[in-house]
Amino acid sequence: MDGQLRWLVTGASSGLGAAVAEAAIARGDEVIATARDAARLDRLVSRAADRVRAVELDLSDPVGARATIADIARAGIDVLVNNAGYGLIGAFEEATDGQLREAFEVNLFGGLELTRALLPFMRERSWGRIVQMSSIVGVTSGLGGAAYAGPKAALEAVSDSIAAEVAPFGIHLTIVEPGAFRTDFGGRSLRLTDQLPEYRSIVGPPRNAFLAHHGTQRGNPARAAQAILDAVLSPQPPRRLPLGPDAFGVLRAHYTARLSELDALEPTAAVTDYLGS
Repeated sequence: MDGQLRWLVTGASSGLGAAVAEAAIARGDEVIATARDAARLDRLVSRAADRVRAVELDLSDPVGARATIADIARAGIDVLVNNAGYGLIGAFEEATDGQLREAFEVNLFGGLELTRALLPFMRERSWGRIVQMSSIVGVTSGLGGAAYAGPKAALEAVSDSIAAEVAPFGIHLTIVEPGAFRTDFGGRSLRLTDQLPEYRSIVGPPRNAFLAHHGTQRGNPARAAQAILDAVLSPQPPRRLPLGPDAFGVLRAHYTARLSELDALEPTAAVTDYLGS
């Protein structure tokens, strides 16, 4: 669609969310930017005070967030970027019920509620773009990643269904799968479980390696944001958008291994039909 668009970018106070919001502002669009603390959006608002609206939104409090979401929906959003979220690293057994539920609330259900709230406006206009910020671990998980990969994998599965349902209305959904980018994800936005001694030698090494990598990632958020805008605003946006060379390497290795396993199992595991009387 030509002309000025109105974006909603959640988790816009830093990282990829802030970079996408800045790219949208540079394009000349309007942006509704959300964060748990609206004061953290002051720098973004200063970029274009007449086109940026800062909104406080805490997706970990679904009841409290509902009125804010309804208000945003009335503004009429052309492009939704569900970026708000945080990482949670630790062995599954280490994660408390509260930690797991909050991770799913913020990283999955919050974005889905926003999507549902904004779809009527997009259907009415027969045009819309939805960006679901996932991760390469939404496809492939590993040691210590269950609490973060779980909601991201669910987000990908639900989003595939949504994409098929809304395509006839001129609405396109893109699932973004970033690799490692130099953001606060490995710092302020990261939470850790309390370690159990039994898992220290198993989950401890990859956890420590992830923490040590913070601040040295090769991925540039500004370039990622531009790639997202280019893909999302194209006539036929991709269903999935891996970001960064490491993302393509990890995903290709994962899919290749899955296909090899599928081929190896087929001769015995696929022979399960009724073969006659």
